[in-house]
Amino acid sequence: MKKWCVLFIILLCSLVACSNDEETTNEQDQEEPEEIVEEEPVEPEEPEKPEHIYPLTGLEAEEDVTNRLIAVMVNNHPKARPQTGLSQADIVFEILAEGNVTRFMALYHSHMPDRVGPVRSARPYYFNLANDYNALYVYHGAADHIENMVQSGAVQGLNGMYYDNDKVLFERSTDRNPPHNSYTLFDGIYQRAEEQGYRLEADYQPMTFLEDESVEGEDASGVSFNYGNYSVRYQYDETTEKYLRYSDGVQTVEYTDSSPIQLDNVLIIETAHQVIDDEGRREIDFNSGGNALLLQQGKVQDVQWERNDGRIIPMKDGEPVPFVPGQTWINVIPTSPGIDGIELSNTAE
Repeated sequence: MKKWCVLFIILLCSLVACSNDEETTNEQDQEEPEEIVEEEPVEPEEPEKPEHIYPLTGLEAEEDVTNRLIAVMVNNHPKARPQTGLSQADIVFEILAEGNVTRFMALYHSHMPDRVGPVRSARPYYFNLANDYNALYVYHGAADHIENMVQSGAVQGLNGMYYDNDKVLFERSTDRNPPHNSYTLFDGIYQRAEEQGYRLEADYQPMTFLEDESVEGEDASGVSFNYGNYSVRYQYDETTEKYLRYSDGVQTVEYTDSSPIQLDNVLIIETAHQVIDDEGRREIDFNSGGNALLLQQGKVQDVQWERNDGRIIPMKDGEPVPFVPGQTWINVIPTSPGIDGIELSNTAE
């Protein structure tokens, strides 16, 4: 009897142990899964703003920019085309001189080419612009009364008449005839300016540039207009996202390698022009402001232009319209026919 009792107790203990093992296993199997915590969406990081930028292009500079702006009068007579150095200018002004021929004033700051030209003579509205931009003004020749204005301090200028073919500031090319063969050498500009006692450094406030926002306006891939019988056309290239320029149907390129002029902004402003002498010289109103067109990234906006701290800038609803970072061409046209005489197109080339 005792033997059977012992066996019964052992059997009972075994059953209890198995039951405990099953309960433990079931508890482990029934453990709740780990709670999955949804991560907060990560906001895309805004690109860091560059510490230094070039004030006329908005493009990044490696260090603080202190060198003085250089403005060069560039010949646009048909015999002076194609020109040298225009592709490296931050801003180019195109304005009528005499007749229906325009001249360029090219502003250099972010890039300094080896040479620029052909260089041509001064006009007051050009050197007044150069002075407003606080630039050294480089030209070749001037009427006596205009040269007297420069020498009296209207602008800090360097005249090729005093350095003609000196091989430091100016040189004459042999493949063109005067007056279409004078080129300024950039290595000599600051040297000659220092000899004249001109300041070589300056502090410039940047213009207003687009950051992340999109360009506004209506689609317009091309624009064309005339200075009398001389035509200008800009065509937007979607591949490079740049504007190409044409004079009288011929593309504007660099003389040395035929590389195209490529622009990020085209600003066309209308203002009053008045012929003041028998030579066809003009006075041009750069103070009153007026109507303008701004072309950027294949779009066009109707804007107003103003002279703000000496600079020509587009305005809308009382605020500056930002430039796309890069190079800008500013065409100045007479009020007649003015903006109304400009033809816009939406046909890609």
